[in-house]
Amino acid sequence: MVFFENEQTKKVKSHLLNLAALAKADGHIDEREMNFIVSVGRKNGMRAGDVRDIVANSSSGTLIIPDNDSERFDQIFDLVDMMLADGVVDENEMDFCIGMAGKLGFRQAIVSVLVRKISIGVRDGLPREQIKEETQSFLSQNNQAN
Repeated sequence: MVFFENEQTKKVKSHLLNLAALAKADGHIDEREMNFIVSVGRKNGMRAGDVRDIVANSSSGTLIIPDNDSERFDQIFDLVDMMLADGVVDENEMDFCIGMAGKLGFRQAIVSVLVRKISIGVRDGLPREQIKEETQSFLSQNNQAN
């Protein structure tokens, strides 16, 4: 057991907990969603078994809000990407993503547009960086990020 975690580890765990909560929004975590969460963890230097443990024990945990727009975007992007992973956009999952965008610091007035823009970009197979640039352009035009 790790007693002292650095800030980055805390952020990654928080992000994984957010993803687990989204995966559970439709009542269960399917294998594609679990694989997606594991891939996000591995991309951030975690072992698959550790990620699965975090997800299995994900009923508790506090949300750690990223302190910059780029990290906030990355979190909401991963949430939307996972929502689309099983090919079915459940209304609870969409509501969860929109709610999380608000909790991550995006203004309530634009969170549904933000989530839709990311959804369309992912569905159309656009590269992550292109979606990020277009979304950040939208955010700055509307001066919507806190």
